[in-house]
Amino acid sequence: MEIIALIFLGLAQGLTEFLPISSSGHLVLFGKLFNIEETLFVSIILHVATLLSVCIVFRKEIFYMIKHPFSEQTMNLILATIPTCLIALLFMPFIENAFEGKFLAISFLITAIMLLFAERRKEKYPYSNNTINYKTALWMGFIQGIAIFPGISRSGATISAGLFAKTNKKECASFSFLMSIPIIFLSLIMEIFKISKSNYSLNVSWIGLILSFVVAFLVGIFSIKLMINLTNKSNLKYFSLYLVFIAILTVVLL
Repeated sequence: MEIIALIFLGLAQGLTEFLPISSSGHLVLFGKLFNIEETLFVSIILHVATLLSVCIVFRKEIFYMIKHPFSEQTMNLILATIPTCLIALLFMPFIENAFEGKFLAISFLITAIMLLFAERRKEKYPYSNNTINYKTALWMGFIQGIAIFPGISRSGATISAGLFAKTNKKECASFSFLMSIPIIFLSLIMEIFKISKSNYSLNVSWIGLILSFVVAFLVGIFSIKLMINLTNKSNLKYFSLYLVFIAILTVVLL
């Protein structure tokens, strides 16, 4: 049963990581329902799976930044990472407690409100051609830091932040996904360090974890391409309505 539950979590991660509905929030919710104890560890491992999805889809952009470490795009990515890391370190104890699901419904509602305002902004500036600059990168990085809390969608929050800065919609979505690379990588390093420094034993099926990793990776590739198209064409208020529904469901189930 645990293996099936973990595969389902992998499917949920792959589908929700790049849609503006909070993958970590869904992992906490479903982890509680399926009685998966290692919610934070499983969440980080599955985020690494979708990190690889980003690396596959944006391999050209990543290779470009590696070859041009002082390019504007690379510098913007570094700038965006700094405020995220500072916020994460500052609120780390609260973040770990948040993975118990205490503030999940409220976080879902916060994301819903952000998406509604972002949609209004998108309607006001439908043809904006502004590109990512250092101010926008810092702003999106700050919002990404807040979105570390489960239930607040990282992609939803950062894309909304970019739209508020009147950034081109497609570039905004692409940069949002690239921003996830250093943060997920650093989260994995921190989690490995924490486990290595303690007598912490992981009570989780490794077979199920591997299968869920593969599922999250494959579904993640599909979801990235879908979300880039949706950012240009869809109305974000539909995601907002879904988040209101899932917030109510969270209150009922937890």
